[in-house]
Amino acid sequence: MEEEIQMYLAEAEELMEKAVKHTNSELNKIRAGKASPSMLDSIQVEYYGSPTPLNQVASVTTPDARTLMIRPFEKSVIQNIEKAIRDSDLDLNPQNDGENIRINIPALTEERRKQLVKQVKQEIEKGKVSIRNVRKDINGGLKDLQKDGASEDDIKRAEETVQKYTDSYVAKVDELYQKKEAELMTV
Repeated sequence: MEEEIQMYLAEAEELMEKAVKHTNSELNKIRAGKASPSMLDSIQVEYYGSPTPLNQVASVTTPDARTLMIRPFEKSVIQNIEKAIRDSDLDLNPQNDGENIRINIPALTEERRKQLVKQVKQEIEKGKVSIRNVRKDINGGLKDLQKDGASEDDIKRAEETVQKYTDSYVAKVDELYQKKEAELMTV
């Protein structure tokens, strides 16, 4: 029984870690007025008839804090990249010089910053919900182990450990929020 309990605890930690990483990657897509190649991670480009992530058809660099430079691996795909960026919900205006695409990132208005902070709060809440769902699922599994004969004390200790993990990972998500909010509100 002890082995199964340890497996549940390891799984809880792994899933909570994944929830934090996923939340962080979602936050990276929310732009903070500074150019970052990760802001284009969600862009899918039509490439030989199938949607392909932008980073698989071009290199994305930041020559300066307010500019993204996209250099396609094949010139034939440049129009598709430009179209994918225009069609995205990122509200960016790509300029195509025939070989590269430049995107100037405009400075954020106060109103836009506040909208982005709200968006960040929604992503943070989703992250916390996933962590709590992991806790609920793992505790359910532990209860099943108790029905199968695990001692009540062992299960209680395991549940306390799961709660510690939950608190710890929720704190990590809160930390992500603090950083992102500071980044967004810095002019």
